[in-house]
Amino acid sequence: MYYLLSISGLVAALVAAGFLYQCLGSYYDRLRYTAGGRWISIGDGRRLYLLEKGSGGPTVLFEAGIAATNLNWFHIQEVVSRFAATASYDRAGLGWSSPSRTARTPRNIAAELHELLNGAGIKPPYILVGHSFGGLVMRRFALLYPEEVTSIVLVDPMRCEEWPPLDPAKQAMLDRGTRLSNYAITIARLGLARLAVTSLLCRSGRIAERLAGAAGNGGKHVLGRIKGEVGKMPKEVWPIVAAHWSRPGFYAGMRSHVEAVPDTVREMQDAEPIRGIPVLLLTPGKSSPLSADCLQRIGDNVQQMIAPESAHWIHLDEPQLVIDSIREFVMTAAPEAIAATG
Repeated sequence: MYYLLSISGLVAALVAAGFLYQCLGSYYDRLRYTAGGRWISIGDGRRLYLLEKGSGGPTVLFEAGIAATNLNWFHIQEVVSRFAATASYDRAGLGWSSPSRTARTPRNIAAELHELLNGAGIKPPYILVGHSFGGLVMRRFALLYPEEVTSIVLVDPMRCEEWPPLDPAKQAMLDRGTRLSNYAITIARLGLARLAVTSLLCRSGRIAERLAGAAGNGGKHVLGRIKGEVGKMPKEVWPIVAAHWSRPGFYAGMRSHVEAVPDTVREMQDAEPIRGIPVLLLTPGKSSPLSADCLQRIGDNVQQMIAPESAHWIHLDEPQLVIDSIREFVMTAAPEAIAATG
């Protein structure tokens, strides 16, 4: 009996230590990494984290992929801000923003983005730039507020036909993502996610490799994917990525986005085409180009460009291609802005 009590006490002490480690880590993360931006209220006690850089011309708005944050645009926003005003942000449920209270569908997110812009005093017109799921959000934004948009860059936007309900075979993948997110929430509350991602992105990586090995082939696969994608981002943002991935709220936000994929597909499959706004669609060289019919369903003025050296993350594989595409639209909308920067 004494032995069992000792074990129970030890487990309780470890849980308490892990919880304290996580709480203190989260507190100091916010102090260290959020000074460059600001939080904007969008009502009902919700606040979204906004990062602005640059000035002049139409504001370039960046929207990240399904579980990504403003960090995904770090390098591109820095360069574009030299010749235009820019704004990136964290959607509700991700990064430094408040938890989401509505389904993570393009219509809901676009409406929140509009509230953010109004609250921040960022006036139109806007050039929209969206990657993957973010491309659907920007399409919906343009449909809701067409008079505020001058042009759009879609960076390998999410293809609805590849996801449920149009492709029921992928439902198992979404269900697995939901289950893993649920497990990760508990793991993050105990500080274990912080221990793993800090080891991987900020230290030697040995602890992360051991934890991944203990999880089997699935854990090793996830570790490889993380190394591959985050490795393309500037090293200075790796500690901030680790801070995001250490938070239980990150996994809750990711779960909300994954759960909303079927509703997202239903919404955007029936979306009307964007009319009168030029759209540039960047497609990876490693994917099949979109057909003329698919392009017409997106808009009446869509040009497709192939990124020959890229997979899905074109803005990380070929950032200059994305920067040059944005520059062309800025030059069309406000040539004086480009001239002023040389």
